[in-house]
Amino acid sequence: MRKLTQMVLLAATLAATATPAFADMKIAVLNYQMALLESDAAKQYAVDAEKKFGPQLTKLKALESSAKGIQDRLVSGGDKLPQGDREKLELDFKQKARDFQFQSKELNEAKANADRDMLKQLKPKLDGAVEEVIKNGGFDLVLERGAVIDVKPQYDITRQVIERMNKAR
Repeated sequence: MRKLTQMVLLAATLAATATPAFADMKIAVLNYQMALLESDAAKQYAVDAEKKFGPQLTKLKALESSAKGIQDRLVSGGDKLPQGDREKLELDFKQKARDFQFQSKELNEAKANADRDMLKQLKPKLDGAVEEVIKNGGFDLVLERGAVIDVKPQYDITRQVIERMNKAR
């Protein structure tokens, strides 16, 4: 019990002596990921990516649907089909499943590469916007939003960063 009392007194003393230093600090919170994703450039990238990868995604969905149809036929009435027809359906299903896996992997890799390229282009702009907002606001400490439990809206500079980034074009 005595040790607990000492710890509480020590914590209170530290808080009392540290308070003046923190009283003058200007603190802000930034949701870095939101600032990136909500920027006009990122939204435009999402539209462009949809146009670029949309046809591949449509083909992939059609392939998946076709394979699912074959699988349903095999499950519901495969035992009633002649041996040769059932084997042909099973082979067709396996081929479509392999095609789906291959095309899905290719699409994911292409999309990941495009995302990395977009990030390479936008990150310096985002960093510049963040730096400018911090400098103009005179902030001493900026915390990532994910590291904060709760924050009042007036301390969140995410919108300011997004606006600054959109102006920078």
